[in-house]
Amino acid sequence: MAVIYLLLCVALIIFLTARLQVHPFLALFLVAIFYGFVTGMPLAIIVQSINTGFGETLGKIGLIIIFGVIIGAFLENSGGAYALAEKVLRLVGQKRVTVAMGIIGYFVSVPVFADSGFLLVSPLSRSMAKKAGISLAGPAIALGLGLTATHTMVPPTPGPIAAAGILGADLGLVMLLGLPISALALAVGLLYATKYAAKTYIEPNPQTTEEDIHLLLKDAPGPFKSSIPVLVPIILIVAKSSAQYFNQVLGQDAYSLISFLGEPVVALCIGAFLSLILPKKLKPEMLSSQGWIGNALRDAASVILITGAGGIFGKILQNSGIADTLGESLAGVHLNIWLPFLLAAAIKTAQGSSTVALITTASIVLPMMPSLGFETELEKAMVVIAIGAGSAVVSHANDSFFWVVTQMSGMKVRTGYRLYTTGTLVVGLSAAFFLFLTYLLFT
Repeated sequence: MAVIYLLLCVALIIFLTARLQVHPFLALFLVAIFYGFVTGMPLAIIVQSINTGFGETLGKIGLIIIFGVIIGAFLENSGGAYALAEKVLRLVGQKRVTVAMGIIGYFVSVPVFADSGFLLVSPLSRSMAKKAGISLAGPAIALGLGLTATHTMVPPTPGPIAAAGILGADLGLVMLLGLPISALALAVGLLYATKYAAKTYIEPNPQTTEEDIHLLLKDAPGPFKSSIPVLVPIILIVAKSSAQYFNQVLGQDAYSLISFLGEPVVALCIGAFLSLILPKKLKPEMLSSQGWIGNALRDAASVILITGAGGIFGKILQNSGIADTLGESLAGVHLNIWLPFLLAAAIKTAQGSSTVALITTASIVLPMMPSLGFETELEKAMVVIAIGAGSAVVSHANDSFFWVVTQMSGMKVRTGYRLYTTGTLVVGLSAAFFLFLTYLLFT
């Protein structure tokens, strides 16, 4: 019965968030309590699970999400993200606009929310498509897929950070896996955008002129300076994950220092402080409750609350003993890394939000990890990427980003389904395939 109740709870989460438009925090919280009641958990254990699930989860990743969002806010508002986009376009070449837009989206979405990233870069996409005399469809789809790839699989984007925190995965390993696997998946997506999506003609109709772009870049920091707040935390976190293999060579003092600086909360805090160098002139109002920081914290609040509620759901599942039940049921079904992928894909497709799919799936999978044989640090990191790949599949009308991509690109809904929805399926499945190959090689 516990498995039936779990399936009922997943259906309830989808129904509440997708049909009734209930906030995911409230939906996850109520469903977690409901599951505790129907499975006969003692009331004291339900209360204990709520407190420890919320506290432990946010204790690990709350500040990381906040610092990541602050970095994104300064990149976006200072024009730094736009400067990076312009640099990539020059390097790749203006004739390869579709490929350039995919690469731009891939990098922009690491610190900046996918929706904001598309709104930010879309004027450049339109302008370059018009200048190259090509359809907007290819660049727009490539940009959307690039943003989706890192949004779902590469920290410090909040969703993958939250999933890694819930599962106790090493963030450095998640980055080391997420970057190449999402890049390979995007390469397949770019092939799709170039060979298929680009054949559908959509008039670019740029609303931003060359003069407007010049003005946007006038006060923006340079591309190298813009990359510093993102690259430094990534380097520090990866260095910490790598240092454990060289601790005898490094010496205890150096190893301790690298371990401290590479702690995700410390690394992202350093990145947040480095982002203060991005504005041409740092003004006190940028740091106010109504300024860049205030707006960033309001954006972070929703993700933090959803993550905390996901932690509650996971802890109640863990304390209910469902892990043993599911472990016995799935022992003979060799789905390995495909199980978290398929579960995340089902939740994403049903309710629309990749972040909710990441957090909910991680919460469900957490108590099953030992039973499914995912116990090493590498295996935990692979599960996070599998969930991320699943959370990309598929974006359609119940996903706000679907509407951002289609409406900002002048696509009809039917065209959006044919081009962008299919594209997210291509990227998600490709990522799962490359991850499966990695799983076979290293486990």
